[in-house]
Parts: sequence; C-alpha cells; structure tokens
Amino acid sequence: MPSTALKRKTTKNPAPRQAAKRGKKVVRLYRVKNSPIHGRGVFAACDIKKGTPVIEYKGDRMTWNEALELPASDPDNPSHTFFFELSDGNVIDGGSGSNAARWINHSCDPNCESFEDENDRVWVQAIRDIAKGEELSYDYKLSVDGKLKKKELEDYICRCGSEKCRGHMIKLKKKKKDKDKKRKKKDKKSKKKDKKNKKEK
Repeated sequence: MPSTALKRKTTKNPAPRQAAKRGKKVVRLYRVKNSPIHGRGVFAACDIKKGTPVIEYKGDRMTWNEALELPASDPDNPSHTFFFELSDGNVIDGGSGSNAARWINHSCDPNCESFEDENDRVWVQAIRDIAKGEELSYDYKLSVDGKLKKKELEDYICRCGSEKCRGHMIKLKKKKKDKDKKRKKKDKKSKKKDKKNKKEK
C-alpha cells in the first residue's frame, strides 16, 4: 500500500490559542462526537470566527522511515492514516500521543485549513465563520508515492457529500497538458494586447 501523509499549507502566523477567554472562564472551541461524514468528528462548541486557530494537531514526531515501520493505525483498513507531513520532511503521528485534532474529517469544501507556524507546530484554523454545532473539516490533500490504480483509489474515498466533492482525499496533481493550455492561452492574450497597442500608436 502506498505511504500517505496529510499535507498542510504553511503560513507564518502568530502563536495561536486553543480556547477563547471570556472573563476568567476558558471556553473550549470544539467537542468530539459521532460524525455523519465518518466515524468520530470534531464539532464547533461555539460560534467560531474566520481566522481563529481552533486546535493544534498533536502527536509523536518522527522521520518518514520510522513512521513507515509502525503498524497500521487500523489493521482492518491499512490505508487509514494519522500521519501529518511537516515542511522539514518529518511526520507527526496523530495516532500516538495525540489529541482531538486527529478526529477532524476530510472535506473537499472545508471550513478549516491546516498551517505550520514558525515553531513547527501544526494548527487547524477556520477559513470562514463557523456556526456552533457545525462539523469542522479540512482538505487532507493526501500524498501518495507513485500512481494509484482505480482499486487503490477506492481506499481513499471521500464521504464529505459536498457539491465540490472530487470523490477521494488524494491531492490532485495538475496535468502537464493543463499547464500548457493555460500558458498558450496567456501567450495568445498577450499577443492580442500587443497588436492592439501597436494599432493605437
């Protein structure tokens, strides 16, 4: 089975908080319960504003080689993973020494995203306002070594149910043909603009 990793978007953010303080009382932003998407899920315990870091993705840190030697987190589903790939090439194993962040489900139309701060800590942050009771989700953008066969792709099926659902949790690579088409289109527009400028002169 190909190795997988949750890829995150790296941004420079200040050290976030996991809870909002109201007076002296600390309010937890999330709670874990059964999910209509898959298994367990993480839900907003209160209204969450866009840009709020909700929870840190925690777990044991290790190299890829160490991670690949570990037994599957779910023997009945070997493609299931809690690995989160870091920018330095190491991995956070959310299945060990972890917290509730490992239960956040994937969505192709998410309300959160992940980022790595300047201290190499990974956070899940709201990318829009989230209402109390709404399930938190982000795009896992799973990476795989090599090309997946149709049967293997079924192991990474997405259950988010959104209109934008691509059917699986794998990060799609842009095809070279698509890049070439965009470049040719841009060149064509540029030539038309140059022609127009020459005529005006």
